[in-house]
Amino acid sequence: MSNTINHIEVKKSSTYLYLVCLVAALGGFLFGFDTAVISGTVSLVKNDFSLSAVSEGWFVSCALLGCIIGVSFSGKLSDKYGRKIVLILSAVLFLASALGCMLSNSFTVLIIFRLIGGLGIGVASMVSPLYISEFSPSRYRGMMVSLYQLALTIGIVLAYFSNAYLANHTGDTYSGGMQTIFSAQVWRGMLGLGALPAAIFLICLFMVPESPRWLLLKGQEQKAEAVLIKIDGSDAAAHEIKAFKEQDDNDSESLTELFKPVYRKALWIGLLLPFLSQVCGINAVIYYGPRILEQAGFTLNNALGGQVTIGLVNVVFTFVAIFTIDKWGRKPLLFAGVGGAVVSLVIIGALFALGVTSGPWILIFILAFIACFAFSFGPVCWVVVGEIFPNAIRGKAMALATLSLWVGNFLVGQLTPVMLEGLGSSWTFWLFALCCSPALWITWKLIPETKGRSLENIENYWKETYKGKA
Repeated sequence: MSNTINHIEVKKSSTYLYLVCLVAALGGFLFGFDTAVISGTVSLVKNDFSLSAVSEGWFVSCALLGCIIGVSFSGKLSDKYGRKIVLILSAVLFLASALGCMLSNSFTVLIIFRLIGGLGIGVASMVSPLYISEFSPSRYRGMMVSLYQLALTIGIVLAYFSNAYLANHTGDTYSGGMQTIFSAQVWRGMLGLGALPAAIFLICLFMVPESPRWLLLKGQEQKAEAVLIKIDGSDAAAHEIKAFKEQDDNDSESLTELFKPVYRKALWIGLLLPFLSQVCGINAVIYYGPRILEQAGFTLNNALGGQVTIGLVNVVFTFVAIFTIDKWGRKPLLFAGVGGAVVSLVIIGALFALGVTSGPWILIFILAFIACFAFSFGPVCWVVVGEIFPNAIRGKAMALATLSLWVGNFLVGQLTPVMLEGLGSSWTFWLFALCCSPALWITWKLIPETKGRSLENIENYWKETYKGKA
């Protein structure tokens, strides 16, 4: 009787599903905003604090150290204490960083709060897609996780626009301390604006439930059932809980589980796909877009306009993944997008090598590369790594995969200026094409098609495939 009452009290709501996933995706927005906003502040901070080249580099890259630390502890914390509480932690870190950077009274304090912001990015970059993948019904999971990537790209674009707006209003008059924040030292306003979405993220998180799969892992079946019914109805909830219970519960909660032969393919996918999504050169184009376009003959203003265009194309083509990933599948999008990205990179390198830098061709193929990345590597990577790992260690395993992504990000950030200067633009883009190519082989040989499969079904797939070989 009590079960019947529960089923009547808790009703399925598609609106609820979308709203909860959108709240979790705000972690991606803050990730994108915080990563991109720094581009407009570097020269201003350098002038105000009279920074050396080393200090300038430390200001830009210190957040990356925070990211690596954040990713390192987020997996263990999310498996132990829950996805929701760790998302709340990331929101607090984002909020503290934005306010601290805005009000910092010395370069040392500014660095400390940039490091705190990096911790927030690291935590959100792992836990947000993890939470969405566990929360979403299998038939919508690709689309819902892609919302995270969409929010990330919107965060990047809004950071560009807010930086440009504030930079163009530095002569405006404000009262009291606002004059310093939004006019005299406008970099404070640029960094401080992140506090608004961080506060919204924090407030909204108190209204979302815990991940139902984490609740099941911790034996809180009644709470998990209530959430699952609200997401997808009582029949689907009963099916999910039954599938969860039928799993082999001999799997350890230690990360060493991932190194067993049965999960070896999942481990390779989790390490290689995120890494390759970075070394294909996407962040080189986002971070160094103006410099690359200037080398192609664009003026500075046109180059900055080109960078905004790059950001907008990134947003628009992410919608392609959102509307097709659960219809066409993960593998077709990866094949089409990665293949298109490799071809675009090769052509860009050839245009630079042949000296065809006048006219729109360089920008056209950079935008083609961005478009291909936006509907494949960008969102599909997060979807796949959120699906392929076993329930018992999904948090820790995703932390490892996300750490791989940040290592790739670091290498590209550090080596791109050296490559552009030492090798030239043509060889830089050809190297990116070379680094991007192995993803086609990985998609063909290693990645299973996970469209429409439950997370438990995917976990059983690895076990059945291994038994078949044995």
